[in-house]
Amino acid sequence: MRVFVTGAGGHIASAVIPELLRAGHEVVGLARSDASAAAVAALGAEVRRGDLADLDGLRAAARDADAVVHLAFDHAAMAAGDMAGAAATDLAVTRAFGEALAGTGKALLGIGMGRDGNEHVALALDANPRSATGRLIGELTGQGVRTVLVGIPPVVHSTLDRSGFLPILIRIARATGVSGYAGDGGNRWSAVHTLDLARLYRLALEQAPAGAQLHAAAEQGVTVREIAEVIGARLGVPAESIPDDRAAGHFGFFGALITYDMPLNSERTRELLGWQPKEAGLVADLEEEHYFKDA
Repeated sequence: MRVFVTGAGGHIASAVIPELLRAGHEVVGLARSDASAAAVAALGAEVRRGDLADLDGLRAAARDADAVVHLAFDHAAMAAGDMAGAAATDLAVTRAFGEALAGTGKALLGIGMGRDGNEHVALALDANPRSATGRLIGELTGQGVRTVLVGIPPVVHSTLDRSGFLPILIRIARATGVSGYAGDGGNRWSAVHTLDLARLYRLALEQAPAGAQLHAAAEQGVTVREIAEVIGARLGVPAESIPDDRAAGHFGFFGALITYDMPLNSERTRELLGWQPKEAGLVADLEEEHYFKDA
């Protein structure tokens, strides 16, 4: 298949693109800068210059492909505190892809989760501005698009991870001298190794039926306190609970995410696609030197 990948210069795409190429697919990657274009070309993919604001260009790229793997998100806006704006951009991009793919039966793989009757999941979705994109993708299933929603865990870890949850927590711990968590730190983050996630994307592209909801968790949930303790031990700083009145100053924009708790169960995904994660788990990977060299 000819696959158009957004966010092609990013962390997840850096594993997804080689995985697709090894399987014999042709990949076109969206790149907004010279640096991203060079990175995409180095992976062996065809480069298409553009950005998320160019909706006409995105529609054209989708029409020229057999499938779209939408990985891009405006992380700069999110980090600046404009999560609503970043989510609105993502919704507009997804709508543009839907318009280009409607009635074709081509695949659109998006990031998100739909409601499944689980009250805990419903509450998390209601609190997340990105949930509108998940709902839109669900609607596109009935418009002749082979939609697949991939619920990606908050922690995607590997040597390729430079800006995810773990590097952020390490940088905060270095800057403050404390490896912090909220409350008792018992909230859980699901996790997956980048290479295992890449294999899931390939399987989803090749096998997942229209309307599939996939959960890409290799580990259902690791407590944030355990993560903080590993970071603290590696850096030689204490792992401590940060009181609510100090959380904003300690964590900055990440304060909105440190209390996140929604463990993902991937049992159905494994049964549907035969996906079997085989890479290192979160704690084992975090204990390796690579996370502490340049974080």
